[in-house]
Amino acid sequence: MAVRNTDSGNQVRGAILKGNPEAKIDVMKLDLSSMASVRNFASEYKSSGLPLNLLVNNAGIMASPFMLSSDNIELQFATNHLGHFLLTNLLLDIMKTTAQESNREGRIVIVSSEGHRFAYWEGIRFDKINDESSYNSLQAYGQSKLCNILHAKELSRQLKEQGVNITANSLHPGSIMTNLLRYHSVINKIGNLVGKYVLKSIPQGASTTCYVALHPQVEGVNGEYFMDNNVANPSSQAKDGNLAKKLWEFSFSLTDP
Repeated sequence: MAVRNTDSGNQVRGAILKGNPEAKIDVMKLDLSSMASVRNFASEYKSSGLPLNLLVNNAGIMASPFMLSSDNIELQFATNHLGHFLLTNLLLDIMKTTAQESNREGRIVIVSSEGHRFAYWEGIRFDKINDESSYNSLQAYGQSKLCNILHAKELSRQLKEQGVNITANSLHPGSIMTNLLRYHSVINKIGNLVGKYVLKSIPQGASTTCYVALHPQVEGVNGEYFMDNNVANPSSQAKDGNLAKKLWEFSFSLTDP
């Protein structure tokens, strides 16, 4: 379990072990908004000698006020996309080795959102990522979620081209009552009042992630976007292969040491 808050992570670990004493769980610190933290986590994982068949990129923030990460990159783009992009690239060689040695399909699952449809009109503002004057918190969130789908799309293309037994897919987990909207107190309060009647529970919200990560029906499925345990149709921008390649090159330029 790669978590920003290790105290909370250890509480979850304890709850899992209480229900399943034979489970084997390690809690490791990872702050996806910090490239140094991502590199440190990847280095520790490599040093552990553990195999890696499944990577679920699931961390995120939503509609935050304009802030910069420790690397001076707009926080939602840095956390929701760039940290996952760097982490995946750093762990990919381990996944390739594991897939080859185990003769089992590796899976990379990137949690996106239907919010990707509400990105800026141009999709991704490559030249205005850090432009505070035109920043819109919800559109910036949509931009980062669009990046998640495009990341999976281009990654799946590269994996197919390399003939590697690893798939990459993205998904929308559904509207779930968590503290994701903590930066919007009024909406968060309304959600807490009515959420149990109209929103998914946390187990329901985890369903599609678990389906894409583990279900035999998804074996060999690559580069798709899922919703409610089915392949779904994302926006036209999310299906733009050229935009996906441009995002890859842009992201690589920002993360290349």
